[in-house]
Amino acid sequence: MKKAKLRPHYKALRSQLTTDQIDDFSMAIANQLIGLPIWNHSFYHLFLTIETQQEINTDFILNILSGKDKNIVISKSDFKTNTLDNFLLTDNTRLKLNAYNIPEPVDGIEIADSKIEVVFIPLLAFDLKGNRVGYGKGFYDNFLAKCKPETLKIGLSFFEAETTIEDAFEDDIPLDMCVTPKQVYTF
Repeated sequence: MKKAKLRPHYKALRSQLTTDQIDDFSMAIANQLIGLPIWNHSFYHLFLTIETQQEINTDFILNILSGKDKNIVISKSDFKTNTLDNFLLTDNTRLKLNAYNIPEPVDGIEIADSKIEVVFIPLLAFDLKGNRVGYGKGFYDNFLAKCKPETLKIGLSFFEAETTIEDAFEDDIPLDMCVTPKQVYTF
């Protein structure tokens, strides 16, 4: 299937999930992550949940990262350039919803893309080769292109893999892993 068909299909599937299902699936994804050999790094980038898009509840992952005393990095979106500015999440970080209901830091300690070692990536769909479909604005493509090549890219999905995304581009940066409530895909 092509990206233009996958986006509305998976948005519709997510819109049918109840709050309880979202929490149960999100907890299952967090539990899958605990068992992965990814915890020997220091800087972890995590998206904050856009509740209106019925995204994965990343509070469970935030708790894991905090419990492991990791540096948690969150983003602020620049919609003029479709880029992300990254900030350290601290006890003093003030969050505010932007015009798209994305929780973002108001200000804080900026973190260079090159310091980030693990990125948890929101997505709508992915395939068996690690190709991913997001919202289509290119924020994560732009961000991942500036990270080190060895940065671990982990997608998080409520749903299992598509066989193939027909119109994946050569310049798209694939995932290294994708975690669903039922399994972990490695690419």
